[in-house]
Amino acid sequence: MTEPLHLDAVGQAALLRSKKITPTELVDLAIAAVERVNPQLNAVIHPRFERARSEAKRSSPNPSDVSATTDGAFAGVPIVVKDLNCQIKGEPYHLGTRFLKNRGFVATHDSYLYERLRRAGFIAIGRTNVPEFGSTITTEPLAYGPARNPWNTDHSTGGSSGGSAATVAAGCVAVGHANDGGGSIRIPASECGLVGLKPSKGRVSLGPALGESWIGGVVEGCVTRSVRDTAAVMDVLSGYEPGDPNTPPLPLRPYSNEVGSDPGKLRVGLLAGPLLPGGLDHPDARESVTVTGKLLESLGHHVEVAHPAALDDATFGDMFLAIVIAHIANDVAALEKQFGVTLTTDDIEPGNHLMAQFGNATNVVAYLAAVNWVQAWTRDVVSWWLPRDGKQGFDVLVTPTLAGPPPKIGVLSGDDSTERIREIMQYTAQFNMTGQPAISLPLHISKTGLPMGVQFVGAPYREDVLIRLAAQLEAAAPWSSRQPSIRA
Repeated sequence: MTEPLHLDAVGQAALLRSKKITPTELVDLAIAAVERVNPQLNAVIHPRFERARSEAKRSSPNPSDVSATTDGAFAGVPIVVKDLNCQIKGEPYHLGTRFLKNRGFVATHDSYLYERLRRAGFIAIGRTNVPEFGSTITTEPLAYGPARNPWNTDHSTGGSSGGSAATVAAGCVAVGHANDGGGSIRIPASECGLVGLKPSKGRVSLGPALGESWIGGVVEGCVTRSVRDTAAVMDVLSGYEPGDPNTPPLPLRPYSNEVGSDPGKLRVGLLAGPLLPGGLDHPDARESVTVTGKLLESLGHHVEVAHPAALDDATFGDMFLAIVIAHIANDVAALEKQFGVTLTTDDIEPGNHLMAQFGNATNVVAYLAAVNWVQAWTRDVVSWWLPRDGKQGFDVLVTPTLAGPPPKIGVLSGDDSTERIREIMQYTAQFNMTGQPAISLPLHISKTGLPMGVQFVGAPYREDVLIRLAAQLEAAAPWSSRQPSIRA
């Protein structure tokens, strides 16, 4: 029998249904794997091992249940969940902050997302490390210390889903919960050699705590090692919950059915160079797109160097920042109101404290001006994908996920890191604001031997197209044989 932890989640679920392994045995293997590698990676910060074992004993896979759209399809499959959203009632929930950690805070409710994972049968074995408030693209919180990349522990895992990505990449679990407000699914997937799909705005509920965040830019999803796992988990997570302010059109069929389906001949645009002022023009990033373009051509797609002209508008960075700092100010104010305190740099990190101050100094008119600018700009961006005035639209835009390989720990943290973050974060936040689906695939290895993702951006609500294409690329250029140096 294949080592169970080497299988993806769909494979593990099939093994459980065949009764070749029990939920308790599989969960015990995952826990032992975390115990072996976590001292080196610092990825899992809140183990829930005994609870997971108890849940595994009660888990009962149904041999006839093979659809990820059906409750219980993943009965007994272990996962990890991020310590940002995906609350579990009565369990630690710290948002990467020293303030909540020092108070021993626990969640007061289950999120709708966790309820969906639980109904599907997933068993959470722990919560994973995140940057404070998820506000940056490296996982190095003062509260818990840096998560480390299993490919090279001197390097970042990305953020904010860095703890989940490191745990999945190291082979402890097949699926890690992740979320994304400016790249926080795709960037850790890129840096850890994983598949990371940012779904469309509103595809997965943020309830009951939130309706939307960052004007709908924050979305929930996962990091995985296979396209079919990503598709199957999206089938579990997607759908309306009571009171959701935005719900995209339903897919025509389950996303799992798209895996292996012919994507047809797609019209693909390539973008390899930086978009924002001061962007890093890294040769590895350019090469990743060039090589991918040739692969796409060999698969029969029409490929040309092209991208939406609106993406070149340098104003975007300032408008995105204006929205983010307003929401961080609101997050800080909510904690202060909840606990009746004034938070200082002894409670939250200096960078977030400063952004909250800037956010508080932004008046309502300026904030709404930024929102209106982004919404008007979005119309210009997405029109590139859509047929109009007799012109054929594009199906997919290809970019680097990051403008370079995973940076070393410390490069993107600290008081002077803002410009370095701008240099490397060139391609992801734009599509949080437009609400389009985008997926990072582990198609490239840097000259230094570290994974680098390639990003594929679809038309509004067309996760189906991205999943079909991603599965085709996975078959043509498989990545499963690439393994990090630290693997359970």
